[in-house]
Amino acid sequence: MTIIVSRTAACRHAAPRGWPRVAFTCVASLAMLCGSASLLHAAAIPADVDGARIVNADKEAGNWMSTGRTYDEQRFSPLKEINDGNVKNLGLAWQYKLDYNRGVEATPIIVDGVMYTTGSFALVYALDGATGKLLWKFDPHEDMTRAGEFCCDAVNRGVAVWKGRVYVGTNDGRLIAIDARTGQSVWQADTIADHSRSYAISGAPRIVHGKVIIGNGGAEFGVRGYITAYDAETGQQAWRFYTVPGDPTRPQETPELQMAVKTWTGDAWFKQGGGGTAWDSMAYDPELNLLYIGTGNASMWNYALRSQAKGDNLFLSSIVAINPDTGKYVWHYQTTPGDAWDMTATQHMILADLPIDGVDRKVIMQAPKNGFFYVLDRATGKLISAEKYAPVNWASKIDLKTGRPVFTGEASYWLKKGKVLVRPGFWGGHDWQPMSYNPQTGLVYIPKHVFAVTYENTPDYQYISNKKHFYQLGVAAADMKDDPADMEKWAKSWTGALLAWDPVKQKKVWEVPYKTIYNGGTLSTAGNLVFEGTADGRVVAYRATNGDKLWESPAQSGVIAAPVTFEANGAQYVTFMVGWGGAFPTFAGAASLDAGVRPWAQVLTYRLGGDAKLAEAHFAPLPTPEPPAQTASAEQITQGKAEFNGHCSQCHGINAVSGGVVPDLRRLSSGQHQMFASIVKGAFQQLGMPSYDGVLTDDQISLIHDYLIKRAYDLKAETPETSPPATN
Repeated sequence: MTIIVSRTAACRHAAPRGWPRVAFTCVASLAMLCGSASLLHAAAIPADVDGARIVNADKEAGNWMSTGRTYDEQRFSPLKEINDGNVKNLGLAWQYKLDYNRGVEATPIIVDGVMYTTGSFALVYALDGATGKLLWKFDPHEDMTRAGEFCCDAVNRGVAVWKGRVYVGTNDGRLIAIDARTGQSVWQADTIADHSRSYAISGAPRIVHGKVIIGNGGAEFGVRGYITAYDAETGQQAWRFYTVPGDPTRPQETPELQMAVKTWTGDAWFKQGGGGTAWDSMAYDPELNLLYIGTGNASMWNYALRSQAKGDNLFLSSIVAINPDTGKYVWHYQTTPGDAWDMTATQHMILADLPIDGVDRKVIMQAPKNGFFYVLDRATGKLISAEKYAPVNWASKIDLKTGRPVFTGEASYWLKKGKVLVRPGFWGGHDWQPMSYNPQTGLVYIPKHVFAVTYENTPDYQYISNKKHFYQLGVAAADMKDDPADMEKWAKSWTGALLAWDPVKQKKVWEVPYKTIYNGGTLSTAGNLVFEGTADGRVVAYRATNGDKLWESPAQSGVIAAPVTFEANGAQYVTFMVGWGGAFPTFAGAASLDAGVRPWAQVLTYRLGGDAKLAEAHFAPLPTPEPPAQTASAEQITQGKAEFNGHCSQCHGINAVSGGVVPDLRRLSSGQHQMFASIVKGAFQQLGMPSYDGVLTDDQISLIHDYLIKRAYDLKAETPETSPPATN
């Protein structure tokens, strides 16, 4: 029996008008499973994980106890009941519908038969791993009035577990400890260092030596990056490591920041925020007792306006090794000095022992956005090798003596007039989607992007008060015109692949092409398999040695998260978290529609001989209402386009083509057209639409509306062959 204490009224704010609503009960803080058969009551302490269990994870391969399964983050499972000889017999065991049809990025944690995972808005679910039955659900009630400050959809990459508790970060910047048996909140910590800035959390915590470690996002929104450790028992802050310097007119907090501040010029960067957020990847080496963090891009991107185009700007786009007990700096390696393109090094890092030049080396590997695959000595940070794994034009190579890139000058848009094409662009050759390493094949399996955009030096920028940061309009754009043919051209130019990479020889072994970027993370297993979900709505298994496709099943939506495998009741299962969303569908809009999917969030779990029937996804077609008369001039419409792409495209898509995650503003109803100004000024703020009252003038709002009316007429004129598919 499941007893649920519900607070449905408190959850109504989380799904803006026009989004589909799945029938569900919204659970606040208590959901207890009763009865002697309960999985949670069968264990003396549910989620009873500590460092020793994670270090010795291979001895209980049926569990998945940390985000990367092990501290080395290899995302490799020794399980092999499912293998390249029988994977064709994989069938659906169970599915579970998540509450919100938004981006789903979580890696589930499975301990002793119980799965702990998250959906959008940081909802936490405890599920029976064998049946998918809900055990409890926790809703942190994220502050929707801050939704406009969050980057990249209402996503969450999962939880950590430790000694009977489940830990989750929220988009509004809280770290929450939850009782793993009852689903009740135990403590909450405010992780935000400065509430005048737009900090958020989307990443999964890691736990080392009883400390819950979490970074923050928000570099696009003008924050100063840091990573923080909290006591797992009490929630008290143990230490904080800042990734970029503070006020250059004052002494820095630590010696390494005193060193780092010398690599920045002027003080504009400090006013803008600095950036360098540690918003995703971490790894830990128990023998060296080193925690590795990846840091992100700058606030703001333009190198000239940020730091007078001088200096490396440490520790932007870097791998940094720190002591997890004290938060003290040990070493760093910067992948993209002076990063001006959003070429973050927050991408997944993997620890492994590799035979290099006849010697076993303890290495850390990363394929960051900038297009080079790096192998470093993880004790010292010294570069061992680096080669291009994706198309690159900003640098010709990485100098192995200095460890620095050899810049070509082709991408230095701040020195040029007009638009400059950069490869890879801001979604990189590889984004946050985790790669995996199979020690049996010796290969790394990377969700690769082939992606380029134009950047332009626009010297004017302004402070956007509702997003709390300085914003530079037009620094990066896709150059998409309003017509569908041009949008399709861009969509076709952005392609993806599953890339099998030899990190010792630094070369491609095999590759499976995909129609677009933003496919899911990977899992590799001792069954000679690689599992991955795709942007175009499939879950797939490949032979790890040669890339042969061995199994495929429909997922009904794009898959961007990484799968996991585990054992329950003596059988091996594979789970995919499904749900289209995140940065690409929200911002790219028209290009993301080439994937041909809609948001539909669920958990799909498979086993050999599984015979469950996949429940039908329900998509409501969107109407194309008659827009009001167009009274604006061509010049006003052009101005409105610039205003829209500057202020609104991050969520509603370039040129007002939504990727289906949030409402398509070309499809406004007559009533919404009539109240457009009030919507922009905050009428729907509790529904997640940020208020621009005092940010945009009445004239600017009117110009944006003029452009949307024009785009509504464009939509009506499109033929069925070129019209984007209806989205929910």
